[in-house]
Amino acid sequence: MSARNFNKAISFQSDIDNIEEAEMEITERAMEKSGSMRMRRQMKKAESFRRADGTLGEKQPAWDKIRNKEEHRRKLLRSVEQPFFQILTHGRGTCLRNLILDPLIWITMSIFVGLRIYARQVEAAPIAAELLGKSDINILGGFLSFFLVFFVNQTNSRFLEMYGFSKASAGRTQDVAGIASTQFPPHLAQQINRHMNAAHVAGYVGLGGPYSKKHFFDHYNKEWNLMTEEEMDSISHYNMDSGADMLKELVTWCQRDVGIAKKAGYIDSVEATELHDRIVQFRAAMDGIYDYTDQPPHFFYIHFLCLLSAFYLPLFAIDNAYSTGWGADTDYGVEVLNGIIVFLQCVFVIGLRLLGQKMVDPYGDDLEDLSVKTYVETTLINCNIILNTKGSMYNAD
Repeated sequence: MSARNFNKAISFQSDIDNIEEAEMEITERAMEKSGSMRMRRQMKKAESFRRADGTLGEKQPAWDKIRNKEEHRRKLLRSVEQPFFQILTHGRGTCLRNLILDPLIWITMSIFVGLRIYARQVEAAPIAAELLGKSDINILGGFLSFFLVFFVNQTNSRFLEMYGFSKASAGRTQDVAGIASTQFPPHLAQQINRHMNAAHVAGYVGLGGPYSKKHFFDHYNKEWNLMTEEEMDSISHYNMDSGADMLKELVTWCQRDVGIAKKAGYIDSVEATELHDRIVQFRAAMDGIYDYTDQPPHFFYIHFLCLLSAFYLPLFAIDNAYSTGWGADTDYGVEVLNGIIVFLQCVFVIGLRLLGQKMVDPYGDDLEDLSVKTYVETTLINCNIILNTKGSMYNAD
């Protein structure tokens, strides 16, 4: 082999090696990209959860999403006073989307439609149709209706109780601000007000819902200067997103602020007792929220309702499909009418169950949940008004 041919062979082999190295690099990058995409998908999956109605929610949404959700929530609350036909035009915050996503309604309607198609292809009614006519499916429907209404009534009572706790905690925070503004020196009044409002916000964060330390507490802390850097460092060992540890810590700070004011002679024993009582009432209201969220309705009862619904609705569809006529003894108008009846029964059963499940946790991210952002902001604004009011001081002689 000549030297020239030998050099060409070496150059060719070198090109092959370079191509193989490039292919390996491309493969490694693709694997890294695939792994990165897989990690992002896993992180996204970990950050989301499945609601009772089948839709996906975000565990700790950013501040902009919390604000937008609150705007829609408050707008929906005002929509209850709209006229009949205007209410029917709404889609968001209604049962329509939830019904569409529920598989039971599709299974039930498919059974009815499938049996009606079969009924038109046979000449006479089968023996099963006559035997089914002797049974009474309405008995099961009556029992299920009772249990569903009872479930919704129970969850609605829980919902209103927790609403009362939220408003009570906001009211007690303003009470402390009012007493402190008249008895404490300005710096100490501001301090106990900061600690009370910080405890108020931290209480909702500790529920573990959509209101997180990163996107909720830190936003208000930055906007309203609720906690100093030194104070945040002193309680950094607590996990604010899980449990009431931070709430209990800050409530104790408020009680110590009262003790400081009493020792300094700004308030007497009666006023100190009154302030302690309001602070304890605030803690009791927040504890009530935690107690209710820690113990939802029994899973046994909800599973019992789902099991009854899963059997009742298909049986109801079969009963109506068999009683609508067979062979030549059929009519499209009657079929449509019975189909609507089956659909409305699905709306009643599934809708009531979903309504009850949505009210189990009023501090979630559903449009039907309580307006936590509004409660926190109105409390902050009202406390600021109370502490900075200029009234009455100029009338003293």
